[in-house]
Amino acid sequence: MVIEEESPRSPEAKLGMELEELWDIQEAQLTPTEKLNACFESIPVSEFPHASPSQVIEIKSDASLGEAVRLLSQNKILSAPVVNVDAPEDASWIDRYLGMVEFAGIVVWILHQSEKNDGSDVFSSTLDNSLRPAVVAAAGGMSSPRYRSSQPGSPKTAGNFFELLTSSDFYKNTKVKDISGSFRWAPFLALQTSNSFLTMLLLLSKYRMKSVPVVDPDDGKIHNIITQSAVIHMLEECADLQWFKSWGSKKLCELGLPLMNTSEVIKVDEDEPVLQAFRLMRQKGIGGLPVVNGNKPVANISIRDIQFLLIAPEIYKDYRSITAKNFVTSVKRYLEENKKASPLVSGMITCRKDDTLKEVILKLDSKEIHRIYVVDEEGDLEGVITLRDIISRIVHEPRGYFGDFFDGVLPLPANSRV
Repeated sequence: MVIEEESPRSPEAKLGMELEELWDIQEAQLTPTEKLNACFESIPVSEFPHASPSQVIEIKSDASLGEAVRLLSQNKILSAPVVNVDAPEDASWIDRYLGMVEFAGIVVWILHQSEKNDGSDVFSSTLDNSLRPAVVAAAGGMSSPRYRSSQPGSPKTAGNFFELLTSSDFYKNTKVKDISGSFRWAPFLALQTSNSFLTMLLLLSKYRMKSVPVVDPDDGKIHNIITQSAVIHMLEECADLQWFKSWGSKKLCELGLPLMNTSEVIKVDEDEPVLQAFRLMRQKGIGGLPVVNGNKPVANISIRDIQFLLIAPEIYKDYRSITAKNFVTSVKRYLEENKKASPLVSGMITCRKDDTLKEVILKLDSKEIHRIYVVDEEGDLEGVITLRDIISRIVHEPRGYFGDFFDGVLPLPANSRV
């Protein structure tokens, strides 16, 4: 009787089995990291499971900011590549795409306009003076000398500002291409289908990309977008395979995680203005931070949460000033009332230093988040672990690995702000 091998339960698991086969034939004298580097280098990104069609959308450069926000919201994604409508039909992929546009980038760019021309801006005819501190605070990161001298103390925000903003002609008529090169935009950096998994992992970790488009050089179009969440899910599906066990079975402390000690973790007190949280994320170049009561993390705020200033402005109606704690509470209520899922509703996701890497990955994947906070027995904050930290413990960048990969792409434009 012939017993057929059980088929992998998912495309990610099938990929894991391919890695397993490569792992078994690596030279014995290689270290586990060297072996895994070689395995990931042997697999092209064309084999990574494809994202759902709703995640591989493109936004035309002549779309309005309002249209871009609607597209991102409808497809439940945070960013999308922008197609240059002025590019010729036979343009290469480098000339076809202008960059990536994000929810957060749209919000921050619009608010920044309010600080131009010494406070005279496109909203001056519709905004009451009581709203000015919120605009200037968000636009200047609450750090401009003019704002600090004229508005001492904590910044305030008022309820109807974002409603006015989203209904304004400026918001409706400004084109996506008009904000190219600003804030969270970056030059369009994509992988070609022949590039390796190792290249993709390094871009997501060491080079801090949130997602990596994959283009087919033959037709010059995007065929897949690999996100941090997709990589976490792949690791979860491979958690019981031999190549992963040498890391997954180890405790976080044995792997040198978390990388930062408590004093280095960027955080915001629950009674501070929520704008302070977004300012810190912008200044420090991070995607999220914990809201703390003393040294106990009580919530998480992500850069993605700035989207609620656009898609759910009604949550601000009862507040002239909103703290980080009230922001989280208000967004959670809004999501529950509208039956929408979000990592915010799940509350704080924490772990201990003696948890294993496998346990952490299972938590991250089940909640579809990218960071987890490390606490001690009393619940006090000890550190934070992100997907980038995890990848940095699994693979490394060989000397001279990228060569001229970034030529013509980096550095960022001179007017890039985030």
